[in-house]
Amino acid sequence: MSETKDYFFCGVGGSGMLPLAMIVKARGARVEGSDRALDQGRTGAKFDYLRTLGVALHPQDGSGVRRDSQILVASAAVEDTVPDVAAANAVGARRLNRAELLAQLFNESPQSIGVAGTSGKSTTTGMIGWILHRAGTSPTVMNGAVMKNFVTPDALFASALVGEGDAFVSEVDESDGSIAMFRPTVAVLNNIALDHKSMDELRALFGGFIGGAQTAVLNLDNDETALLAARHAGEKTTYSVTGKHADLVAENITPEPFGVTFDVVAREGEKAAVSLKMPGRHNVSNALAAMAAARACGVTLQQAAKALAEFEGVKRRLEYVGEAGKITVIDDFGHNPDKITASLKTLHEFPGRLLVMFQPHGFGPLKKMKDEFVATFAEHLSHDDILLMPEPVYYGGTTDRAVSSGDIVQGVAAAGRRAEALATREACGERLIELARPGDRIVVMGARDDTLSIFANELLQNLG
Repeated sequence: MSETKDYFFCGVGGSGMLPLAMIVKARGARVEGSDRALDQGRTGAKFDYLRTLGVALHPQDGSGVRRDSQILVASAAVEDTVPDVAAANAVGARRLNRAELLAQLFNESPQSIGVAGTSGKSTTTGMIGWILHRAGTSPTVMNGAVMKNFVTPDALFASALVGEGDAFVSEVDESDGSIAMFRPTVAVLNNIALDHKSMDELRALFGGFIGGAQTAVLNLDNDETALLAARHAGEKTTYSVTGKHADLVAENITPEPFGVTFDVVAREGEKAAVSLKMPGRHNVSNALAAMAAARACGVTLQQAAKALAEFEGVKRRLEYVGEAGKITVIDDFGHNPDKITASLKTLHEFPGRLLVMFQPHGFGPLKKMKDEFVATFAEHLSHDDILLMPEPVYYGGTTDRAVSSGDIVQGVAAAGRRAEALATREACGERLIELARPGDRIVVMGARDDTLSIFANELLQNLG
């Protein structure tokens, strides 16, 4: 950080940008930024929060990039035609991808814990951060979601925690290949499934990620991760919720509507009872991963279990919004087949019809995973459930719209499940209110759109 303290974040309100801006700001850097959502008047509370941190905000018209001393931090996907990028080029300001800056901070840390995988990264990252925090190690945590335990009246968007200790805990993203830049002390790999890249690319990226770590934490319940575990020659800790022969296993799993309890048993005999405030076997798996990572940092199973009993979760992960007229509203981050499957399986452990409003997070993912989306909903929706889909979220830029929500709905309906495509999210909201009856659970699913939580709360109000 000593070589420069002058950053400009393009898209500063994004889930990956905001916590990074919070960390460098807390470490003494000058931070400014812009965001298309700010210009469009969306999610104003988030930008008010950034202002309270001393982050100067500008329109995304290039007017904030004025000095050659500034480093423009932007997503690798940001196009050169974006005014901030053009302004940086004009004044000679250096450009740094978000992942490059994060990797610098991560790799400089004495104890770096990277959490990778197709699903569960944010929850696992939050769990590890909270365990280490409660253990008194004062970690720095970089998350893609708001960690409820760290939310205060003065920090409503706590997707980052800045500590004084050696540990730096962070999600690590494979979607743009930047995972290759990270050199973790502890590498956690939850799972591997089709998402942004081909399976061959994913195997190579995740294999390289765990290969350079001092300790790898690996999930034997995921076939692809288990194959990597079998080939991994370095230090490793394995875990399983299905009874496989692993270093940490979960026994006596007891699901609850909005929680789950289980016993964790280590190969050498250490044991602890765990009670989570989040439902689902996938969260049992996330907890095992977090406990294994914490053990690699010197925390006992008993310490970790005690901390996890206090862990409130992260925002938008099967989050209970409220109930009105005996109809429950749930807000969920499910946006790829793996995450959607985990959520639907968890919800179907308990009675109640599901009314699912799934807003795709882009036309690109719809095209890439069309068949997988259709298969996921066809297999995991019950005959009574209803799927509603608006068109994907779109805030500008170039994109291929060859596959629409209507194509997914058509495939799901052909498989014998009830599904409807509507033009807008507002139309979906009206239809949900029309369809809902006592005992139903309305599930709002989607990513890359902070207003989905607002939409879920508005549904609850309208039900009331």
